[in-house]
Amino acid sequence: MLLLLIGAIVAIEMRDRAMTLSEASGPARDPRLLLPVPIEQIGAIEIAYGGAVHRFERDANGAWFYHGAHAPAQADHAHQADPAMATRIATAFAGFDRARMERYFPLQDGGKELGVATPGMVILAYRPNELQPLAQYAVGDVAPDKFSRYILPVGKPEVVTIANYQIGNLTALIAAVAAPAAAGAPAAQPEPVTQRGASGAAR
Repeated sequence: MLLLLIGAIVAIEMRDRAMTLSEASGPARDPRLLLPVPIEQIGAIEIAYGGAVHRFERDANGAWFYHGAHAPAQADHAHQADPAMATRIATAFAGFDRARMERYFPLQDGGKELGVATPGMVILAYRPNELQPLAQYAVGDVAPDKFSRYILPVGKPEVVTIANYQIGNLTALIAAVAAPAAAGAPAAQPEPVTQRGASGAAR
């Protein structure tokens, strides 16, 4: 009888502790959102695109800045901070924070058919002060409906689609911040940023 009572007390304490942690962490995040945590909990984002890795970070006050572009094999690279672009960067990432997974496809043959096996862009999101990425995304082809883009959350067994304008916003951001820092090098051309219309045709 005593063991049953102790077990009941432990169960109640564990339940209360779980409820306290849940309340402290705030409302649960919508599982349909691409990013696993709110953008406020992201300290850096790297975008591999156009042969370079573009890194964006937060400063000590939480404001975004452009760290710079460098080739993947390049050890030393210039630190390109541009406070004037802080609002532009924050706006783009706030939009990406709202990216929703719309459709799901089983990962087959490495995702070659959908373009995620040889992605034109790779996105890595980091928590503050962490070296290992929290999440990685391989960006594949535009879907036949022209409004969606295939995305592989690395390590997951499914390819998903998100609104294609989300990727257009990121390429436009890279073009905006990289052009002044490129010392005369041509900037990446952004894709058209188109708000999603009615649901398109299936793959």
